[in-house]
Amino acid sequence: MEVKNHLKPHKTQMDGFLDGDVDSPITMLNLLKFKEKAEYEDGRETNLTGKEAYSIYGQEVIEHLEKVGAKLIFQGRVNRLMLGEVEELWDSFALAKYPSRKAMLEMMLDSDYQKSEEHRSAGLEGQLNIEIKDGDL
Repeated sequence: MEVKNHLKPHKTQMDGFLDGDVDSPITMLNLLKFKEKAEYEDGRETNLTGKEAYSIYGQEVIEHLEKVGAKLIFQGRVNRLMLGEVEELWDSFALAKYPSRKAMLEMMLDSDYQKSEEHRSAGLEGQLNIEIKDGDL
């Protein structure tokens, strides 16, 4: 299994996100890898670490989640790998529950969310987002 962290979904992933059941609840597992030093796209000078920049996004995203009926369920620091192998561990993770894919897309397209997103991009080296649905194993 090859693992690649990214900042944005590619076209095939977005197309798949909009296919099928877009109305049922989903939970997103976010595996986060931070940059050593934050890098803003507008080139501004900053002394923030990647984690600190992402933390600004993390505080602001709570309100954006609530606007679409979603919520942060759990977040934490990745401590160690118990089973399996990856080249490098993620730094943190977060679980967010959305009422639907449509609600998540609504949040992502909101202009206020997109302003907060600058801190996410500045702080993240990359991440994995894994969609989870309730159900049997």
